[in-house]
Formats: sequence, structure tokens, C-alpha cells
Amino acid sequence: MSKLSALVLLLSLPFMVLSHRTMNTFTIFPASGPESLVFDLAGQGPYTSVSDGRILKYNGAYVGCEEFAYASPIRTKEECDSTTDPDLGPTCGRPLGLGFNYRTEELYIADAYFGLCKVGPKGGLAKQLATSAEGGPFKWLDALEVDSRTGIVYFTDLSTKYTMKEITEVARTRDPTGRVMSYDPVTKEVNVLMSGLPGPGGLAVSKDSAFILISLYFGDKILKYWLEGPKAGTGEPILSVPGPTNIKRTWLGDFWIATNLIIQKPAPVNIPGGVKVDESGTVLESLTFGGIYNNSAITEVQEYDGSYYIGSLYLPFAATSKEKILGDPWFSLDEIDFQGSLA
Repeated sequence: MSKLSALVLLLSLPFMVLSHRTMNTFTIFPASGPESLVFDLAGQGPYTSVSDGRILKYNGAYVGCEEFAYASPIRTKEECDSTTDPDLGPTCGRPLGLGFNYRTEELYIADAYFGLCKVGPKGGLAKQLATSAEGGPFKWLDALEVDSRTGIVYFTDLSTKYTMKEITEVARTRDPTGRVMSYDPVTKEVNVLMSGLPGPGGLAVSKDSAFILISLYFGDKILKYWLEGPKAGTGEPILSVPGPTNIKRTWLGDFWIATNLIIQKPAPVNIPGGVKVDESGTVLESLTFGGIYNNSAITEVQEYDGSYYIGSLYLPFAATSKEKILGDPWFSLDEIDFQGSLA
């Protein structure tokens, strides 16, 4: 993805404001465009999806990242390894969302070009499971999560009109054709749960499997879609946040949402951050990431084993920080006007 494409995508977002705290101290590990991060049943990893089509596993500072899996049956190491060329996506693959089924230890992959795939605990070439839903081919699979209790895989198609190579058009039109789907590993069926969505870039399943949260990147909203109970099959907005991307559930059942706040004046600038919410959408904690992230967009915030993990589709590394609460909120709602400018 070019810097221009990333900039176009960022500048297309309207604003929203959170009070938050700033984190500046990170440990980084090299990985090109680490969009999503997951840990296996043993707590090893994180595993991350990168721009050259592979899923890498981080094995600590002394070993670093090693190849674990890939989705493209036609990729070659000579052509693809370490590439950042988006034009090679249809050949090398571009995995985005990742999720483990902790009962089977299989890793499910949402690949922007090769569809829904899975790979066993030994890694290697992933098996393609689905490339379409209800007669409509996948164009740009993005977010993914597995409900290990039921085995159902939930995932998003960011657009049904454009592929990832056409990211500038998606941003320019604020494309409202995204959808949320489910895959049943027993019946092998893919069902469309919601459609006509503006940039469904993240999702997470609740701890009790009663609902999923869905982020709308171009809608600056979080939706709750009910899987069980009297509201089953319906969705409702529960929170407004700026430029939300991936959503990650904590072990306690709360959720971290990666956010990107655009301040338009005096000059456009992005503020990467994260918001922690409970099941009702009440904000529990919010952070911004300074230091090495500066004004770069992020795509994931995850809290795991006492640390924060941050991923970004646009940077050549992922990072972790053990900082919990640092500093004071450096601007408030009263300091922002309704054009996304500091007053």
C-alpha cells in the first residue's frame, strides 16, 4: 500500500473526540504491515499478518519473527518474501484478520485476495474454505474472529465493489457496500448477517456468544449485532468513535477498539489511539500512542497478559508496551469544534 493511499484513507474520516492518556514507551518487532495480532492456546506469539502474504510468529527478542503460514498457493519466496508492493497481492496474498479456534488449535485467516482459509497448528499452506457468500464473491476480506465455544467463524468483507488494490476509491466514495458473514465449519455454509455497511473493519464476539461488535470505519460507529435472545438477527449502534478498525475482546469480556482521530485544522493530523469499552459500549479506558507511532494510523490495540499490543497496516513493525496510565488527557471535548479542529 502506498503512503498516498494510506493518507487518502485517513483524510476521508470525519472526527470524533475521546479523552485519553498517552503512551510513549514501546518494545518493537519488525513486521511489515502487521494488521492483526493473535496468540495461540499456549500464549505463544503474537502471530501477525504481514504485507508479503505471510503470517509470522513472534518467538521473542532473540529469535524474532519466523514464517508460520500463508494463504496463496501460487506465492514464491523469491517473488514475495519481504515485498511491500500492493500489486503483488493477487499473487502473494494479503492476510488481514486472524483468529484461533482454541479447541482445534486451527488458525483461521481472512485474506484480501484468497478468501477465508484455515491452517493447522503446524502452519504451512492454508486450506481455502470459501470465496463467496450468497452468490456474491468476496472482494476484500478484512476482520475475523472465531467463537471457540460454537466453532462459528465471523468475518467481514470490507467492500463488495472494490478490492484492496482499489483502496483510494474505497476511501473517496466512503464505500457503503461492506458486509458481515459467518462460516459454520460443520455445514461449510457461509451466511450474510449484515450488508450495506460503510467499512466494516473490525469485529469481536462476546464472551457468552450472545452478540458481536462490529466497527464501521467510514461510519465512525460501533454496532452490536445480536446472535441470541429476543433481538437475534438485528443490529444497533452503541458507540461513536473516530476511525475504528479492529476490535479485540479481553479475557474479562471487555473490548479494545483501535481508533484514528483526524484533526483537520490547522493542518490534517491523525491521532492513533484505543478505547476500552464494556459490553454495553460504556468507555472504561482510553489511550493515545505517541513516541514511535507519532501520527501514523493503527489498526489494532490488544491487551494480553499485562501488556498492550499495537498493530498497523501502514508501518514496518508491531509494538508492545507495559505502560498502564501515563500523563493527563491533553485535550478535551470542549477544545474541539465540529470540523475536527482544535479550538
